[in-house]
Amino acid sequence: MQQITPRLLLQAYASGVFPMAESAQSDEILWFNPEKRGVLPLDGLHISRSLRKVLKAGQHRVSANRCFSRVLTACMDREETWINHEIAALYDELHRLGHAHSVEVWHGDELAGGLYGVSLGAAFFGESMFSAQSNGSKIALVGLVARLNLGGYKLLDTQFLTPHLARLGGVEISRKAYLGKLEKALESPADFGRLKAEDSYSLAALSQLSTQIS
Repeated sequence: MQQITPRLLLQAYASGVFPMAESAQSDEILWFNPEKRGVLPLDGLHISRSLRKVLKAGQHRVSANRCFSRVLTACMDREETWINHEIAALYDELHRLGHAHSVEVWHGDELAGGLYGVSLGAAFFGESMFSAQSNGSKIALVGLVARLNLGGYKLLDTQFLTPHLARLGGVEISRKAYLGKLEKALESPADFGRLKAEDSYSLAALSQLSTQIS
């Protein structure tokens, strides 16, 4: 079996393929290229009235790349997960190389939620998210979409479309349509760090960071 390296993993993403394990204890990594692909249009994020009230309350902050490994561990630390230790080590290495990023949501000094994913060109491949407090993962997604819009991204890949993502504006497209969008995104430049990665920003100001959030 060919050893999976960060370079091989990036090549897989560039061709529309992503890895998953059956469980945290599994030693086998499976590759997926589904016929139907979940994406979240960057001009189509749905923010409910209740979530909008949470954002306007200004009690949360959003940061990026402040504690990538902690977010990864939180996403892995659940009864059912597709992240095994080899996958976790690969994404830690991709983060060190500048291709994997995390978004963190803070309530005071507590980590309320977050997500992480992989960046190539103007494509961002969302991998996993978690909530430690109510709305944690939703706020993280709002923060991610704002950052991607500001950075000039063209594609947010969610892999599969879940009911949770559908309520937030996610849609399902064919593999052929996805590969066409991916090809265009990979040809375009983008900057995940247009906002300084170590900075945090308030949710009260989030709507001003991206006019494309609806």
